[in-house]
Amino acid sequence: MSAAEFDLIARIRARAGQRGGVVLGIGDDAALLQVPPDRQLVVTADTLNAGVHFPDATAPADIGWKSLAVNLSDLAAMGAVPAWCTLSLSLPQADPSWVDAFLDGFLDLADQHAIGLVGGDTTRGPLSISVTAMGLVESGGALRRDRARVGDDVWVTGTPGDAAAALEALQQGREAPKSLRQRLDRPMPRVAAGRRLSGLAHACIDISDGLLADLTHICESSGVGAEINLVELPASADLASVESNRRWGWQACGGDDYELCFTASPHNRDLIVQALDFTDVSATRIGRIVSEQGVRAFDADAQEWRPPSRGYEHFL
Repeated sequence: MSAAEFDLIARIRARAGQRGGVVLGIGDDAALLQVPPDRQLVVTADTLNAGVHFPDATAPADIGWKSLAVNLSDLAAMGAVPAWCTLSLSLPQADPSWVDAFLDGFLDLADQHAIGLVGGDTTRGPLSISVTAMGLVESGGALRRDRARVGDDVWVTGTPGDAAAALEALQQGREAPKSLRQRLDRPMPRVAAGRRLSGLAHACIDISDGLLADLTHICESSGVGAEINLVELPASADLASVESNRRWGWQACGGDDYELCFTASPHNRDLIVQALDFTDVSATRIGRIVSEQGVRAFDADAQEWRPPSRGYEHFL
């Protein structure tokens, strides 16, 4: 390990802070963590690569925020409380000012969710960030993909499509509205909503690759299908005035929103609304779970809509 790498690790350790349950944190070969009794450990990992998961010109603080946010979103979809995380950085060169700016965004979001940074790695290479996040959930209480039931309502939090609209504008050399760019650069993981949905929702997933694509994962895992009413998709003020077919492409097929899509019994409609009143996000019913396999979307005339794509795929 070079002196420059030691310096970066020391820089990160100095800013990481402490959280309960950490027996041994940054500075040894591995962390020692104490899981409370009657809790299960939820573990997720995501890698973000420059030019793939964020535009090359993205500010370091926004990269830091997003690299943690996408992992917290996975914990939210499981109904877990964030606890600890690790961070691995691949950097073209040892750049303390870049790392400090990155940590500004990363630790800002970490502080909001009381998640402790307990280890990781630094190496030289193309810009890439890998985060492993760990959360805690009551034993047997995790939300899962494989519990959707025929007759369930399909819900979505927030306003999907905003991040996809911003990304398309950037790819076309246009300036995206500030509110949409914020949704792309700094997605808000729906941790509080996930916690509130525990015990009310049957199945849940976060929308990273597109609503239809991610809902398909729920349906395949649960052995069911889904019908979505596109006119019910909630739209932000920036998207509400956009022609429907174009807007639906962003809302139904665009990724990067990190909203939650979940299914629940119709009997729980009022309870879900009441539960989410205690969070900063609302949810909208957009369809239902059916026995016929596959996910189908319908327009205002009840005609099946053919999407431009089902969602983002990494290896096409």
